Amino acid sequence: MERESIADATSSSTSVEAPPSPTSAIPTPTTLATTPRPDWLGTRVLPLRDDGLGQIQPTPDELVDRRFATVDLLPPPEADGFRSTVAPVPDDVVARSTWSNACPVDRSDLRYVNVVFWGFEGLAHTGELLVHVDAVDAVVAGFDHLFARRFPIEEMRITRADELDVPPTGDGNNTSAFVCRPSVGSTTWSQHAYGRAVDINPFHNPYVRGDVVIPELASSYAARPDLPGVLGGDDVAGFTSAGWGWGGTWRSSKDHMHLSSTGS
Repeated sequence: MERESIADATSSSTSVEAPPSPTSAIPTPTTLATTPRPDWLGTRVLPLRDDGLGQIQPTPDELVDRRFATVDLLPPPEADGFRSTVAPVPDDVVARSTWSNACPVDRSDLRYVNVVFWGFEGLAHTGELLVHVDAVDAVVAGFDHLFARRFPIEEMRITRADELDVPPTGDGNNTSAFVCRPSVGSTTWSQHAYGRAVDINPFHNPYVRGDVVIPELASSYAARPDLPGVLGGDDVAGFTSAGWGWGGTWRSSKDHMHLSSTGS
């Protein structure tokens, strides 16, 4: 498929700010007690299994009730309440993403979306996502609902290309949408590769199939403890009301972090 250039649109576009919904007013602040971020986070490479995944290991004590304060990568929101902006994907964002001409979606079909989210420390932050143009409304509605529920999210940023090939440490927790990669254990494209899926707090909401847990250190969260950051049906209602499916309802496996337009 010939890829369409959006250079002209990108250079002349402005972000479109979605008006706040009636449920978007900031509720009474609720500050959670955060836990210290261990110095070793992201540095302990796991031995590999025969299937190429990291070896599944017990959850370290420091991560059993994971409540890390968010590190701001973008300016925090200037106004109260939920806000979102939608724009063509800027060149510098494409350059630090996983997108290439080999991906199954044209760059022109992706949008750069900023949404406001709550951190575990009870402060509002600005997150960034790459989303397919036909999935923008559902994604914004989903995060608006999470914001109204004061659901805490640790991190929300564009996944970098170099992250696709790093050895597994089993402790990542980035909330993301577009990532140009196959589905777990498959050679077919994931819905993430089209920008039509979102993973939320992966460590709190791991993928579980048989003896496989991803992230590999998140075993304690496979039992779905009643802790902040763990998704439930009421939390994902903003997505499911827009027609999206949740991996937490799958039968043969559970992908608790995963929401997509196709349900797969």
